[in-house]
Amino acid sequence: MRKVYTVLAGLLLAAAVLQMYLAAVGAFDKPQDDSSFSLHSMNGMMVIPVLSLVATAAAAAAKAPGRQIGLTVLPLGLVIVQSLIVALGGLFDDSTGNTTPVSLAILGLHAINGMAIVGVCGMVFRKARQLMSAGPASSEAAAEGRPARAS
Repeated sequence: MRKVYTVLAGLLLAAAVLQMYLAAVGAFDKPQDDSSFSLHSMNGMMVIPVLSLVATAAAAAAKAPGRQIGLTVLPLGLVIVQSLIVALGGLFDDSTGNTTPVSLAILGLHAINGMAIVGVCGMVFRKARQLMSAGPASSEAAAEGRPARAS
């Protein structure tokens, strides 16, 4: 089950990196319209949350430490924060729907939170690989990044 968890964690990281690529594709699309960010939205609202949940279940089945299980579900929580950032930023648009300096300041947090998602996914993958390479007795030590005690 640890191999399954590691593969899922790798897919989660790949989906997070792909998310950054898709954001750039949408930003550079000309002419930019509502469909420019459709792949970015689909990946961020469907693929990453599902992979996070499935990887979390695999982490629990692999008997990963509680902290690692929590870290694996964290991308889902950060995706929810992404949606809240966009919604909050939209509240500060002007009456014609154009952005204001305040809405832009809030919406800029979307990119920073996106980088946090990629970072968390990278940590999840690293810890999953450590867990996979550790023996059952040292799984918690490996997940925490410390050496296992000699028996």
